[in-house]
Amino acid sequence: MSLEFLWYIPNQVTPGHRGEPVTTAHNSLDTLTTHALALEKHGWKGALLGTGWGRPDTFTTATALAARTTTFEPLIAVRPGYWRPANFASAAATLDHLTGGRVRVNIVSGKDDLAAYGDSDGEQADRYARTREFLQLVRKLWTQERVTYRGEHFQVTDSTVQPRVVARAGRPHPKLYFGGASEAAERVAAAEADVQLFWGEPLEGVRERIERLKALSAELGREHAPLEFGLRITTFVRDTTEQAWAEAEAKVAEMAAQQGEAGQNPHRRTAVGQQRLLDLAARGEVLDDNLYTTPGRYGGGGAATTWLVGSPADVANSLRKYRDLGVTHFVLSDTPYLREIERQGDRLLPLLAE
Repeated sequence: MSLEFLWYIPNQVTPGHRGEPVTTAHNSLDTLTTHALALEKHGWKGALLGTGWGRPDTFTTATALAARTTTFEPLIAVRPGYWRPANFASAAATLDHLTGGRVRVNIVSGKDDLAAYGDSDGEQADRYARTREFLQLVRKLWTQERVTYRGEHFQVTDSTVQPRVVARAGRPHPKLYFGGASEAAERVAAAEADVQLFWGEPLEGVRERIERLKALSAELGREHAPLEFGLRITTFVRDTTEQAWAEAEAKVAEMAAQQGEAGQNPHRRTAVGQQRLLDLAARGEVLDDNLYTTPGRYGGGGAATTWLVGSPADVANSLRKYRDLGVTHFVLSDTPYLREIERQGDRLLPLLAE
């Protein structure tokens, strides 16, 4: 299996994200370009760009970085309630055309400050039904011409996106990544996504979810290429195992002193996938070989809830075990971001090269 490694660019107005050094230019175009160029230099395919109301617009940021790089592939996180599918399909096709096929898309259906941009919360079933239509329609607009679509949430008539996306063998259009652990989310992923992203669960949990998603794909009559799987996780890498654990525990102690046990994200206990991660701490501070669960108790959310901790060899060994389950897309990160782009690109990725 061919493995792909991406990094993470938080795309935050507020400095200091997850221990990143606080500077006035932390999210300037020059700073972000420095990170993107370092990713190109140190073996990374590209980076996931964080999204949410109150952050810089993700698509605009991705476009600016694509213009300043040559191989960097932005994984652009977008929300169906923020974008109309035809508008997004056109924008993404244009950027894909201009960059020679470097666009990737991560569809996000989790909670946000929806009212701020005119969206509404709605029931979970409605939210994911809308997401499914968004995925269906975007894919049709990228691969077909004169599309007419009549869904409950979206409709278009005789629509063709110009210019066309860059199609090549194994990539008829930009890959559509999707996350979510609820039953409704998994049904959408099994039928419509290209890549299902998992957060840092133990191996057995990921194995169970892969088996369930494959069975769901068959049950739902999936019409696309087989679903692929990805892992979004913090990788805390140091020169030795002992150094890694000493620094990881010191960092968590600092988090505890600063934040207590309160989470930063008001929605962090409402998402099924996030709650699955938070529940892991009750099973032990360290699961599998080196999956550290304690950060989630002190404000670590999302991909920072659990960390893979160790030397480059330790972390590479853990990532290989996810690969053996069928995971082929990895979105890694740690702070300070630039230092870790270089360290992990030079020390970790070569151990995973095939």
